[in-house]
Amino acid sequence: MKRPSTLLCVFATLLNDRISESLVFPLLAFLLARFTSSGATLGLLAGSYALAQFVATPLIGALSDRYGRRPVIATCVAGTVLGLGLFAFTLELPWPASSPWPLLLLFTGRLIDGFSGGTAATAGAVLADISSPENRARAFGLIGVAFGLGFILGPGLAGVLSRWGTTLPVWLAVVIAVANLLLVLRLLPETHPVEQRRTLPRKRDLNPFTQLAGVFSNPRVSRLCLGFFLFFLAFNGFTAVLVLFFKQVYGWGPGPATTAFLIVGIVATVVQGGLIGPLVKRFGEQQLTLTGLALVLVGCLLIPLAPVDRSQPVVYVSVALLAFGTGLVTPSLRSLVSRRLSSGGQGAALGSLQGLQSLGSFLGPPLMGLSYELLGRSSPFLLASALLIGVATLTANGSLKKAG
Repeated sequence: MKRPSTLLCVFATLLNDRISESLVFPLLAFLLARFTSSGATLGLLAGSYALAQFVATPLIGALSDRYGRRPVIATCVAGTVLGLGLFAFTLELPWPASSPWPLLLLFTGRLIDGFSGGTAATAGAVLADISSPENRARAFGLIGVAFGLGFILGPGLAGVLSRWGTTLPVWLAVVIAVANLLLVLRLLPETHPVEQRRTLPRKRDLNPFTQLAGVFSNPRVSRLCLGFFLFFLAFNGFTAVLVLFFKQVYGWGPGPATTAFLIVGIVATVVQGGLIGPLVKRFGEQQLTLTGLALVLVGCLLIPLAPVDRSQPVVYVSVALLAFGTGLVTPSLRSLVSRRLSSGGQGAALGSLQGLQSLGSFLGPPLMGLSYELLGRSSPFLLASALLIGVATLTANGSLKKAG
């Protein structure tokens, strides 16, 4: 096994996973402008990717245990190429004004991309395969580096390329995915030996709702897990309509919108990459969770209050608060769940948190998009704020339950 080539392929796959999404997401409102201005449609399109991931991730993990990492990663990256390619081609074609096909194809492209979006979990399995237990934490650090770099490069490149056309960033995402696929096919060795392969689990065990039911039956973590779910429902919900709000209320173009997401990427990377460890030691998970929720709440409320003629500085401060707060909440809340479980119950519960995150990321965008259409453009921020207050209440109460 050539370890350097394996690490290169894993890093490229993780980077592709994040950069392709962060290239497209900040521009969704502008990319859809030809076909619809509906916030509900935008929210449903944004959430469809997370829904497909939620459904497919357990199966993808089981397939990699049964048939090996290399074929599963190659198939997933090929799915990303297909999904992004279909999305890009659909945007370029001259559709009649009343045709239903472009939205249908755009949704299909997002679903294909989401169903094949299990690359991060499988790439993590490759890192576990090639790392000794004492070096595994350092190897997993590669995931954070790739994700952080993707969150920074994606919006930055989208902002630059959108000056020459809003579809150019989508085509760049396709090119990156193709390069990733060629790299995997050419250099990635199989890291999961045949003698360690497992048979596929029962269909019931691949149901993503099965583990969720189990985790909510545990009184030590049920409140915290509900809070975790509601946080991602609120956060991913209002951020899904954020660019549409910028476009319709403040008259922003792609440049300022992608700059806002670039700020999010930089701040989140700094917090989760360097600050979270010392802050946890200094203040503890519960205090950091509540502080992070307060920061997200303030950032959420500031955005609709920004004056139109000075919207950019206010919004940029707001999204920095959002990113800082989210960077505190996500790892701290995961850790709170872990601390309140015995060692035997942690694996299933912590695995369920990823499912809760995906489920919240699916349900939030269409909910907030519908609110945007029916209740007014500021309503998603108010609804998200109410949910965040509920998360803080659940976290404070749930943290009182100690592990036995």
